[in-house]
Amino acid sequence: MTLLALTGGVGGAKLALGFAKVLPPEDVVFVVNTGDDFEHLGLHISPDVDTITYTLAEVANPIAGWGRKDETWRFMDALERFGGETWFRLGDADLALHLHRRTLLNAGKSLTAATNEIAGRLGVEHTILPMSDDPVRTRVLTSDGSLAFQHYFVRDRCAPKAVGFEFAGAETASVNPAIPFESVTAIVICPSNPFVSVDPILAVDGMRDALLATGAPIVAVSPIVGGRAIKGPTAKMMRELGVRTTTVAVAEHYAGLVSHFVIDEVDARAEAAVAALGMGTTALQTVMTTLDDRVQLARSVLEFIR
Repeated sequence: MTLLALTGGVGGAKLALGFAKVLPPEDVVFVVNTGDDFEHLGLHISPDVDTITYTLAEVANPIAGWGRKDETWRFMDALERFGGETWFRLGDADLALHLHRRTLLNAGKSLTAATNEIAGRLGVEHTILPMSDDPVRTRVLTSDGSLAFQHYFVRDRCAPKAVGFEFAGAETASVNPAIPFESVTAIVICPSNPFVSVDPILAVDGMRDALLATGAPIVAVSPIVGGRAIKGPTAKMMRELGVRTTTVAVAEHYAGLVSHFVIDEVDARAEAAVAALGMGTTALQTVMTTLDDRVQLARSVLEFIR
């Protein structure tokens, strides 16, 4: 089989690692959100691409889920003394990746080529593809005005009330031509934030149609468990948008695209409501605390697909 996994954020990277542990490199491709990307200190920062790269390389910070383990911060400490911007923390080893990416991009490499080069250097054999090589930038519409995603998420720590989202550039961006739609036999939307990790991918012009045209089952794994988000501001955003913080509400968000929906066992009573949306559904253990949890969920999702 050829599995296409759409992912962004820490939750998505966890399940991606599970798939990478049970599927060989030729059987799975990861398509990653780049709506979080931004220019900072003269560098191209690609947080979701880097999170999955570090995760598959097994060098990610095990506590935060992003950044590198055993990181040092001398660069940030020195920058602070100069009065520089330190709200977005770049560790010393992480900084090396960003500098190398900038060098590759300045040499005319695409974001896809730069990602492939960096992942290969870190020993990652599975394919990681940015959703597009063209810039798409997520903006969070808040009660305080429109904010670039990283200003909202990191600098302001998600404090402003979110009232909507925009994906600047999505209407003119091209779907990454390296995505192998013609050979896809199944698609999985990882348990990522539907609004700011998955929607930017789906907003790229032609992406949604290309996914549907495969005719493959499209399976989404809910990021909401028992009315709560396991990680990140998903539940907070849902409340502020006037959306119920339930797994059924996430299924409703994906209606018209997703054919099958995975919920956690604690939400098993929601199976009938999800089925009423025209989706096949199953309840699995979806909370991924350990590596074994990630592998088991990947196996269970694959069995559900089969």
